[in-house]
Formats: sequence, C-alpha cells, structure tokens
Amino acid sequence: MILYPAIDLKDGQAVRLVHGDMEQTTVFNDNPAAQALSFVDAGCEWLHLVDLNGAFEGEPVNAAPVEAILSQTNVPAQLGGGIRDMATIERWLDKGLARVILGTVAVENPDLVRLAARAFPGKVAVGLDARNGFVATRGWAEETDIQVVDLAKKFEDAGIAAIIYTDIMRDGAMKGPNIDATAALARAVDIPVIASGGVSSMADLTALKDTGVISGAISGRALYDGAIDLSAALAALKS
Repeated sequence: MILYPAIDLKDGQAVRLVHGDMEQTTVFNDNPAAQALSFVDAGCEWLHLVDLNGAFEGEPVNAAPVEAILSQTNVPAQLGGGIRDMATIERWLDKGLARVILGTVAVENPDLVRLAARAFPGKVAVGLDARNGFVATRGWAEETDIQVVDLAKKFEDAGIAAIIYTDIMRDGAMKGPNIDATAALARAVDIPVIASGGVSSMADLTALKDTGVISGAISGRALYDGAIDLSAALAALKS
C-alpha cells in the first residue's frame, strides 16, 4: 500500500482544513516546495497535491507552488482541484505532473473523464468526495444525490488509474478514516482505491493495509503534527 503525503495549497501556502471548511485553516508551511522536499527526503514515493482555491474557483489558482514542487522534487505527484477541461489536463501533464485528479467533472462531465483517460493512459484518477455516502462537488460546497459506489461503477471501463475516496467528515479531524466504506468501495469496483480523510496514526494505516483491497492512503495533518512518522510508516508499509 502506497502512502501519499498530502500538500493542500491555499493562497500559496501548505495548509490543512477541517471537514473541507476554508474558514478552518491551519498553515503548516509557507514554502510548499520545501515541505515537499522534506517528504521526499523521508522516502516518499508519491506526493498528493490539492489546489484548494482552484477547487472552489473551477480553475488552477496555485499553479506557482505546484510548478515549484514539480521542478524541485523527483517523485511522481498527483494533483486535484480546479481541473475541469482537457486543456488544463494537458497543460499539467506537460509540466510534469504524473496524474491529474478529476472530481467535480466526474459528476458534471463524465465523458471528459473517459476522453482524458483514453488520451492519457495511467495519468487520470477520479476523486470521489463523500458526505454521508453521497458525492459532493465544487470544493465540497455542493452536495449531490449520487452515491459513491454508483458513480464509481460508471467508470469501471474507462481506464482510470485510481479512485481517491475522501470521507469529508473525517478529513482533517484526526479521528481515523472510514475504513469500512473505503473497503466496500474497493470491493465493489476493479479500480484501485486510495483512502483519504482522517488517516491519523500508524494503526490507521495498518488497518487500511490489512483490508487487503485498498491500494493507497493519503495523510496530511498527521504528518505535519508528528502523529505519524513518515519514514517509519513507509518502512512499515513495505514489510
């Protein structure tokens, strides 16, 4: 199971939110590239980046720190937030991004997801963010009546690289991930599922790994707070 350290970008800084609320922001580093380098130095194999402003505004906002991270690190990175058209997808992949994460458009324009996945094999992931089992879009500000598993199954034959499943009510709250829901999703589809939201301890990572069906986990606040030692966690997940 791959551990993805998260760098959430707001106004050019590395931050963490609670429950996706932009008003509940903690700034952890005003130099996101330096933060990324510290994760790489600890041995991470991937980086998970989120343009929070972009998620709300529908277009990339924190391009400068993302580009700085891509130019200064040597591990693959995936990015979500405000990526809603083919031109933006192509631009980010041309800049060296390994994988784009499409969230809102997975609901509003699923054909774009399919088109992008065919055009860029292995480089398109779908972000499914859920509140009480129902998908939320546009920076989690808008709720739908679409259930996570139902939407995920629509992309079974699309060739997407992964599904990133976030339980919004767990995100940033340090209360543990929704293991049951994440594992149920992973068992319902043949697409690799990455867990996000609430991963706050080594025990959480072990529990996710022990399901045998979850391919990755994203953690942010726990790494910044020191609740998870990244180097130790990476070593433990390889054993």
